[in-house]
Amino acid sequence: MTRRQKNPLRGITSEERQELERISRATSESVSRVTRAQVLLAVAKGVSYAAAAEACGRRSGDAVAQLVERFNREGLGALTPKHGGGARTQYTAEQRQQILAVAQQQPELETDGVSQWSLVTLQRRLRASGGAEFATVSTYTIGQVLHEAGYSWQNSRSWCRTGSALRRRKSGVVTVVDPDAEVKKT
Repeated sequence: MTRRQKNPLRGITSEERQELERISRATSESVSRVTRAQVLLAVAKGVSYAAAAEACGRRSGDAVAQLVERFNREGLGALTPKHGGGARTQYTAEQRQQILAVAQQQPELETDGVSQWSLVTLQRRLRASGGAEFATVSTYTIGQVLHEAGYSWQNSRSWCRTGSALRRRKSGVVTVVDPDAEVKKT
């Protein structure tokens, strides 16, 4: 015998039902969204939380109860997974742009001591000039920001934008751009 449900599923509107049915059959949606939609539809039909979990390949009726509670609060937004653990992002989009702006500058040989950026020299520059907001920035964070912006570590031991390269020609140094770079990344 199952326990009484603390937070039963609220009435689902016809638009929400149509959207849940569309998502539950979609092949282009993420698996977690499809499963959550299937669970909610099963609960809407009157199935217990434990039976709905089992029917959709889940183990816990408690997780279904939490999903129902979240659906009652947020509506269809409950289908989208939230932050799943780990450290929260520490730097805002504006601060990430500042990191990119420093990386795009040419290092000064006199002050930075290098002619090409490395993660450690970028870290030193950010900590020296960035003030309190970059006092604890790590090389890992800088590397992640650069990767997200499309930069990669090259054999020449420098960070370059992916899809472009400097080539030496008779006429001088030329930047060559690969038009298929974005396609090759995916």
